Parts: sequence; C-alpha cells; structure tokens
Amino acid sequence: MMSANNLVGLAVAAVSRSHYAFCKFTSANDAGSTGAHQAGYYIPKSAWPVMFDCPGQKGENKDRNITIKWQDTFETESRFIYYGRGTRNEYRLTRFGRGFPFLTDDNVGDLFILCQIEPNYYEAYVLSADDDIDSFLGAIGISPTETNGLISMQQITPNPEDLIHQLFQEILVQYDQFPATNMMAQYARECYMRAHHINDEVLQNNPDTSLLAWINTEYDLFKAFENKLYSPEISRGFGNVEALITYSNQILNRRKSRAGKSLEHHLSGIFTANHLRFETQVITEEHKKPDFIFPDGESYHNFEFPADDLIFLGAKTTCKDRWRQILNEADRIPVKHLFTLQQGISKNQLTEMYRENVCLVVPEPYKTFFDPTFRDRILSLKQFTDSVRRIQHIS
Repeated sequence: MMSANNLVGLAVAAVSRSHYAFCKFTSANDAGSTGAHQAGYYIPKSAWPVMFDCPGQKGENKDRNITIKWQDTFETESRFIYYGRGTRNEYRLTRFGRGFPFLTDDNVGDLFILCQIEPNYYEAYVLSADDDIDSFLGAIGISPTETNGLISMQQITPNPEDLIHQLFQEILVQYDQFPATNMMAQYARECYMRAHHINDEVLQNNPDTSLLAWINTEYDLFKAFENKLYSPEISRGFGNVEALITYSNQILNRRKSRAGKSLEHHLSGIFTANHLRFETQVITEEHKKPDFIFPDGESYHNFEFPADDLIFLGAKTTCKDRWRQILNEADRIPVKHLFTLQQGISKNQLTEMYRENVCLVVPEPYKTFFDPTFRDRILSLKQFTDSVRRIQHIS
C-alpha cells in the first residue's frame, strides 16, 4: 500500500504538470448521502475548463468520456456531463464502476483532486487525513476556503528541490528493485530538467553546471532507492556481525559500480543536447573500448577519414592513478582527452600527462582546484563541446 507522504507528493506533482487542475472537499451530495440520487462529483460552473473546451449552453445537455487513474493504482472509464435542460444547470463527474471506494459516507470531507494530464486522460487523488490535506494545500499555496475551484498554475511555485523529490516518488513506486544504471541516470536528468525548466539551449550554454547537477540529482535518487529497498532488511536486523558486514559490502559495491557508468551516461546526455556525433565503446586496436569516439567507430576505422577530425574522450570519476589506461585505446588519435571529476592533481602528474598528450577536461568550477600554471591548458566541458561542434561544423 502506498504511504500517505507518497500520495501527497504524487498529487502535487500531478497538479504541477497538468493542463488544468481542480480540487474540492467531497460533499454529502457527491456521495449520494442526501438522498438526491445523484452520486458523482459536483463540479462548479467556474471549473468548466477542466472538463470541456467550452462552457455548457443552457437548454442542452452534453457529455464526454474520459479515463481517470486514481491514487496512481487503478483506472475508471468515467464521464463528464453538463445538465442544461429544464431547470438544471450543473456539471458532474460520474461513472466509476462497481465497488468504487471514494464516494461513501466515510469519504465526506475528503479532499478530491482532479488533474488533466492529456486531453482525455486524468489523474485523481483523494486525501483523507488532515495532515495530508494540509500538506497538499500548503504545497500548492491555497487555503481550505479557496478549494472548490480550479487551481491556478500561478499559485504553484514549488521549490525545485521539493519538486524533484516529488518526482522521485513517482519513480520509486514503479520499482521493487534498482533500475538499470542508464535508466537511473535518465530519470535523474528528466527530474532535474523538469523541476528547473531546462531545455537543450541551456545545456548547450551551461554543460558544466548541468552535468554536476545531474550527477548530484542521480545520487539523491539512488539514495532514495537505497532507503526504499534496504530499509526492510535493516529493520529486521542481522543475526551476527558477519551478516551485517556482508550486507554492508553489497551496498558499498553497488555504489562503486554505479558511479563510473553514471558519468558516461550524463556525458552522453550533454553531447546529445549539443547535437554532437559520437559513439561509445567503439572497439579499436587490440579490442580496446574507448568511452567516446567522435564522430563514430566507422569513421575511426576508415583510414580515408581525416585523423584530425577524430576525437577521443575517456571518462573517469577519478584519474590520479588510472589516467595511463587510456594511452593505447585509440592509436589513430594522438591527443587523448580525459574528462574527470578529480578535484586537483599534483604538478608532477599533470606534467607527465601532458608529456603523454593527455588533455584534461573538467567541470569549469573544478579548474580552481588545479595548479594555476596548468589551468589554461585544462578544458572545461563547454570548451570541449564547442571544439567538437567546430570540427563537426555544427552551428
């Protein structure tokens, strides 16, 4: 069963990405408790945009069928209807199927939230606990007296970090194990970009800060998965110290194995946003597999393709001792670019690197961690992508 906190987070996230959103407290009339035989949510006239393209006309009835996903668990084929004939002049949401759990006497006073995600697809949430209702209303910035109407998008100004963690909840409920590393990285990018309203133009102009933000966001998402998946085992406890150590090592090994691939996935995201042509894990001499070859493996193996237009990039989270691994990974490319998150390398190591034609690429904020005499020779990620764009004639 989904926790209440998850439900509130999902509801707020649904409102934030909806075309229109509406909320109201479930009334006795909605539940059919008044004996009016009109069970179904009454929607005030001012909220017609959440239901129809234009308001209903007195003297005519109109309706349309929609799909609603409730509590992120089950769907109903429901109907909006406007009653305009005779003395009636009202909107309702009806048709929920047998056993629908949210229109009973016990639900009177619950907060009903309806979000239009696509023209004919909606998400709905019903919050019962006072704390959950208060949390939701606080998150979207309205008071209880401002319900029973459309939720103004201008009122929803969630902190981007809060929105990111709300989006995390949408992802967490889909999994009972860790997602693949490429999916974890993709989810982190999507959450960060949606929360901060970032597009490809922003990524092209600010690849360094974007990459670091993606990496941090993914680590936060990874820790959220750890808390979800490891907490039951930790709560049960361990029979002896050896069992505890074994389990702890499993956790640490998963963290280590994720980090390197994570960097490659996020660099690929930056390169894609810059429309660069590249290929990962190209097989070169002696079955070596460089992290990135620009533009691709076919060009690398075509000796009629100019070597000056080939670019090599290795990616290592730390490289103090491992930078030599890249030296023989692509014989056709004499200068080896190496992207790293290492925050500082000794002058002796840097001297040796440049003697071996290794050109460091680091996030712009990290340049200050390196000796001043080398900073001009170290590329930022933007300087690297701009260089590739020039070589590939990308405007």
